[in-house]
Amino acid sequence: MFSEPDDPAVVDRMRAAHAVACAALGAAPCPPASGGTREAWGWRGRTLGKPATGPYGPGWLRVVHSSVERAGGKLWTGPEDAERLVPRHVPRPRLHLVREWAEGDDVYRAELYDCVADGAVSAAPLLGEAPRLTPAWWSGLRTAIGGLSTVRTERTAVRQAYLNRAMPKYLGFLGWPVPTAAPAWSTAHGDLHWANLAGPQLSILDWEGWGTAPAGYDAALLHAYSLAVPETAERVRRELSDILASEAGRFAELVVITELLQSAERGDNRELVPALRHRAGEVSGLGR
Repeated sequence: MFSEPDDPAVVDRMRAAHAVACAALGAAPCPPASGGTREAWGWRGRTLGKPATGPYGPGWLRVVHSSVERAGGKLWTGPEDAERLVPRHVPRPRLHLVREWAEGDDVYRAELYDCVADGAVSAAPLLGEAPRLTPAWWSGLRTAIGGLSTVRTERTAVRQAYLNRAMPKYLGFLGWPVPTAAPAWSTAHGDLHWANLAGPQLSILDWEGWGTAPAGYDAALLHAYSLAVPETAERVRRELSDILASEAGRFAELVVITELLQSAERGDNRELVPALRHRAGEVSGLGR
């Protein structure tokens, strides 16, 4: 989740679209007394989600915005594809209804989900403090990552062409050539950070970008977003050791570090850069 956009016009437009979505799906915003004021914003106001009561009872109504020329594609259809293709034993809120409409050059997509009883582990992708999670939660996460990795799909979360281009550029500080060919590929959630994980009852949120990625990608991403809290980073390494300690897992960490160093150039999570660079040295050193 992200903070409310700075641009009041974006805030007003998305809140108005959410009201349209409620009417289109036969849903009603939850009243303030039941927590209905809670808003979950996506990056730069691209999405807005709120609690709602609909035809299936308590739920979560999420609205996605795109320009006409960018509507469609992987991110647009991800949640619907996940509902259809990902086994139910991978814990996530069920997607019940979808509606799309256009307003001039703007296109909107409304998605009505089951309500998730427990909130996200963190309000932001980057962890700020150690969460209290049970052994059962970690066991469930391992099972979910393993189950998802075997799902067959033509969707792509990370492309080899990107690795060939970006890894030498953003890992050049290591001082030696970094391999860019993944040891293995598997299916990943693609955005497995702490704001997309609910607890204490495990549920995995936000299925926009799932698809094939270097094997170990989800574990590597969760570890990277834990680096600001060393206690939790160590817990991730321990709980997901079968993945992260492997050759594929070490490579996946370098992929994730590449992506986050690139996003830091745009101003995202700059405070994480020293830890990312240090971890890249550790991981690449193990692989030499």
